[in-house]
Amino acid sequence: MENKSYTSALIVIDMVYDFVNPLGRVYYEGNRDLLEKVNRLILQCKDKGMLIIYLQHSHRRNKFDAGLTRGRLNCMETDGGDALDPSLPINQDEDFILKKRRYSGFAYTDLDLILKEHGINKIYICGTKTNNCVRSTVEDGYHLGYDVWVIKDCVATNDPNVNQVHLQDIDKYYGHVVSSTDLLGE
Repeated sequence: MENKSYTSALIVIDMVYDFVNPLGRVYYEGNRDLLEKVNRLILQCKDKGMLIIYLQHSHRRNKFDAGLTRGRLNCMETDGGDALDPSLPINQDEDFILKKRRYSGFAYTDLDLILKEHGINKIYICGTKTNNCVRSTVEDGYHLGYDVWVIKDCVATNDPNVNQVHLQDIDKYYGHVVSSTDLLGE
């Protein structure tokens, strides 16, 4: 199979049932609005020729998972809590979907390998929880040498103040924080 050439990738973090559906275990209302913005961003990034990678937080039920030793039970693969939202414009032939069991999309997945195989150095980040999964993925991307960009109007957490503090830290230490308008020039 031929490897399509890309210059950058959009990494979509944890737009899964438990986070974005009102019946989800750790849902908060801001994620419904976030989902609409992320869907628009994905389509625009596809038009710009970016590789799209979906990260899917997922835990195994009834098997030890150290990721479940803290916080609330969520994103279980056996009950659909880890299912990507059906409104996401996933192209099964071109996009990648990676399950992850830790906050960072780089921890114990082949995200780094996929990016390297496609010659990608610049990554754009969107999705949910800015203070956990987004930040962890950003930090690991920075430490692995990627040029990391976070789309500030396409990330969120359940507290706007916490969101802002983490975006400020990311912009100061780990990468760039821009709006989708700045990124796409619209």
